[in-house]
Amino acid sequence: MAQFYKIWLIFDPRRVFVAQGVFLFLLAAMIHLVLLSTDHYNWFEIAAQKAAGG
Repeated sequence: MAQFYKIWLIFDPRRVFVAQGVFLFLLAAMIHLVLLSTDHYNWFEIAAQKAAGG
């Protein structure tokens, strides 16, 4: 574990962090879209129903 820093000699840190950021953004977008596709967790429909008085 003491020589774990050598991983950065193999991978470019800038590319790793950019790839991680892109991956996390896409993961968050996918999670939000999955939640919006359900009836129970679609906060847009819930807000519309409350605004309509139902």
